[in-house]
Amino acid sequence: MTQIHPTQIHPTQIHPTQVYPTKVYRVLRKAYARSPLDGEGAYRYGGRWSSVGTRLSYTSEHQSLAMLEYFVHLDADDAPPDLVLATAEIPDDLPNQRVAGDELPSHWRRFSAPAELARIGDEFVQKAERCVLIVPSALAPHENNWLLNPHHASFRRVVVSGLEPLSYDPRMFAARRQTRRKP
Repeated sequence: MTQIHPTQIHPTQIHPTQVYPTKVYRVLRKAYARSPLDGEGAYRYGGRWSSVGTRLSYTSEHQSLAMLEYFVHLDADDAPPDLVLATAEIPDDLPNQRVAGDELPSHWRRFSAPAELARIGDEFVQKAERCVLIVPSALAPHENNWLLNPHHASFRRVVVSGLEPLSYDPRMFAARRQTRRKP
């Protein structure tokens, strides 16, 4: 048998058809951890990129971004004690659509979100041409949120690879409480 040294192998010869997954993250309450990507929250309450009644699962490309996206919705005096970080793997060949910040209206980062953003997500789900909609974060516009369409045929290839307890550092809440008390 001939031995081949790793430096003699061209990178495309290793696994030319290998699909490398992208990890995405979602923070949620433990009660919803059984199906963390079902899009139920967006379906019930809507979001920046979807209207009430549209099922999309909001995830982020970084754990820190997922934590930031969830944190801005927390009450500093009543942070839930049962948070979970869900990690999912998305195959790189899953059909996706990317929305760039320069394609959006100039006021797209405002709170409350402009209605035209929800129309983008609603149409994405209705067309059902792709499984993933990659959009810039309003909080960190150089980072992205990955919105997953749980009704798309390729969604079954998304794998939840981890669930772990999550808690925020108490100093984050202390700073918010102090800011709120100042006149």
